[in-house]
Amino acid sequence: MFDFHGKFTDRMLLPEGAAGFHPISYASRLYVPPGPIGWRLQVKRAVDLVLALAALAVLGLPMLAIGLAIRLDSSGPALFRQRRIGQHGQAFDLWKFRTMRHDGGTDPVRQATRDDPRVTRFGAWLRRTSIDELPQFYNVLLGQMAVVGPRPHAPGTRAGGRLFEDVAAHYAERHRVKPGMTGLAQVRGWRGETETEQKLLNRLSSDLEYIETWSLRLDLSIALRTVPLVARTLNAY
Repeated sequence: MFDFHGKFTDRMLLPEGAAGFHPISYASRLYVPPGPIGWRLQVKRAVDLVLALAALAVLGLPMLAIGLAIRLDSSGPALFRQRRIGQHGQAFDLWKFRTMRHDGGTDPVRQATRDDPRVTRFGAWLRRTSIDELPQFYNVLLGQMAVVGPRPHAPGTRAGGRLFEDVAAHYAERHRVKPGMTGLAQVRGWRGETETEQKLLNRLSSDLEYIETWSLRLDLSIALRTVPLVARTLNAY
């Protein structure tokens, strides 16, 4: 198990068949050790609440306008929800603005790809700007997410054709903390489609490093670094 004052090493990311590799199944009850504790977590939660309330107060009317534009652009609801894996392996409904066609005939787990035909015209802009993520401030209010943390993954998503939990040992370690709207992996450019196993390992490496070195200062740094990255729309499609 990780020591929050220890040092992260890539030895924790083991290929299948290596000594110590244990595939993870979300079909079974999985013990995931708790994340960092103490007064700093209470401060983190308080900051999350303040930021979420402030964001929803300021962005409430623009979000209503975005919802209306989505409805005018294509048939279907303005919001989309998808099951994601949260802290301690608990599933929750993550909210987004809908960016894909609502025809019931697409795989909701399959990751979006560049020039994905499922993405609507207005949805493509929402995805490039990450505005589709704004409804997740509601998940933050509910305590299901934090503003900063490892991005939540959907059960059954794959990297290089293999389930995430089958690619590397200790994959579930990333669930020791609440998932976030942004994270260390994202500000390092590890976002978007994981069409290769190495891309997942790069993302997982950053997620575990975040957990090992977590601090309120690190959260602030990641939040500030997210703004220019969103403006550049790196790997967002």
